[in-house]
Amino acid sequence: MWFMFFRMRIDDLLRFGSERGEPLFSFEFFPPKTEAGVEALFEAVRALRPLGPSFVSVTWGAGGSTRGRTLEMVTRIKQELEIEAMAHVTCVGATRDELSQAIEEILDAGIDNVLALRGDPPRGQPSFVPVDGGLKYASELVRLVREVAERKKKPVCVGAACYPEGHVETRDLMKDLRNLIEKVHAGADFLITQLFFDNRCYFDFVGRARAAGVEVPIIPGIMPIQNIEQVQRFTAMCGAHVPGKLAAAMKVRKDDLDAAIQLGVAYATLQCADLLRRGVPGVHFYTLNRSPATRAILATLRAAEPWLEATG
Repeated sequence: MWFMFFRMRIDDLLRFGSERGEPLFSFEFFPPKTEAGVEALFEAVRALRPLGPSFVSVTWGAGGSTRGRTLEMVTRIKQELEIEAMAHVTCVGATRDELSQAIEEILDAGIDNVLALRGDPPRGQPSFVPVDGGLKYASELVRLVREVAERKKKPVCVGAACYPEGHVETRDLMKDLRNLIEKVHAGADFLITQLFFDNRCYFDFVGRARAAGVEVPIIPGIMPIQNIEQVQRFTAMCGAHVPGKLAAAMKVRKDDLDAAIQLGVAYATLQCADLLRRGVPGVHFYTLNRSPATRAILATLRAAEPWLEATG
């Protein structure tokens, strides 16, 4: 049986899962801008709930534009749906004092899990430039979350991002690894990867990280293909490599939405099965606020659980 906990820190969930050989499944949503969007999001989360997600995360929004709604969403998910929740926080568009206040509000609301990210540059801005009095690096934000939690004597689990193929702003894998080490030294308890489509990228990256002394869990982030043009935009932005055979299959289905979704479900299911069979601590799904594809993938993986145990 898959073991499920509610109202727990993610580092505890990861530890218990590791002890029992039970990987975590989690989902990422972004905060909607309208009330209709909020209702749609909660319908999506409710549809996933019977499959036993370990936690749900909610992003900070572009430029911090929806940070108030991020707190509202994670609080409601935790209280109303009894699913553990994680709030994203980014450095974009906020001073250190404003970030400190936002972190305090998150902790005071009973949210024990924070994903600390530098964040992407605002649209039209070629590179990230912090505001006056702001933070420049994700490692600084990880450290700030720790400082606020210590000052308030609140428990906290801090996650951070990592990039199997290198950050889009640097293809120097060793420099990117040094940045990752800084995040871990600053207090990151676990890592979630940028999306990728080739599992070799993940395992090669984990090998480099472990060789460099990074011991925290590294959760693969998976984005099922649901819209070909959208995936092409995302991969262009983040620099994720699309294997040749998958790229060819995407090209054929570019103008057929149903066929694209079917391809996404099939590919992500096989990709996740391979990751799980090889012992990853869990899988984090980038849902784009849609549940049907991720629900189909997770249902298939749950059904295959005895097979995974037999071969893993």
